[in-house]
Amino acid sequence: MTERAAQLPNPDGSLLLRELDHRIKNELTSAICAFSTKAVQSESVAVKATLLDVVDVLHRWADVHRALHMPDQGGLTDAARYLQQLCFAITKYRLDCRAIRVLFSADDLRLEGERCWKLGLIVSELLTNVARHVRFDGKHPELRVRLMLAGNVVKCGVSDNGAAPEPIRRGRGLTIVGELASSLGGHVHTSCAAEGSSFLLTFPLTEAEQCAAGAAQHVLKQRKMGRAQRLAPSR
Repeated sequence: MTERAAQLPNPDGSLLLRELDHRIKNELTSAICAFSTKAVQSESVAVKATLLDVVDVLHRWADVHRALHMPDQGGLTDAARYLQQLCFAITKYRLDCRAIRVLFSADDLRLEGERCWKLGLIVSELLTNVARHVRFDGKHPELRVRLMLAGNVVKCGVSDNGAAPEPIRRGRGLTIVGELASSLGGHVHTSCAAEGSSFLLTFPLTEAEQCAAGAAQHVLKQRKMGRAQRLAPSR
């Protein structure tokens, strides 16, 4: 009699990532509850204040994790809103302590869920890279995140007005950024100058995203025409 090994289900990457996301959320919630309980129980004002500071940091970390969730598949996601919420969460968690201001601007753009998530991962890594390595000697720290649509090509720029301690090198973080960009069918251009460093991600829209962009442009054009007609003098 021939024995055969049982065939185990092979879940796709999306399912595994969602399970990991769920597990991280649970662990963060448990940590927040544990430190909050210790803060309430402590009779020391100094210890209580320190523990509550830890709770605040964990809440901000949880906000970043929540903002960086993978959107539902099968539909299109508002990429401008997704990135705006992510930048806000990262600013509170990682940039406020260094008084770094983030200026965000975006065109109306809808991307497939997983592609929007990958865009968010790239922007998150680039913002983290700035927070860790860039100096703003004597300057008002400023970061710019711009999401633009040029025809059927998405352009997302992340730039700063600081100075890197050394020329930008392709470490583990930037290597991952490059691989994520490649998975979108695009690439990242890096430049470093006296006035600051910049990263420009470019990638093409899919057919579904092109249709959505075309519809959005048509609606915008109709609104502009209607506004022009209302402003025109009556005869």
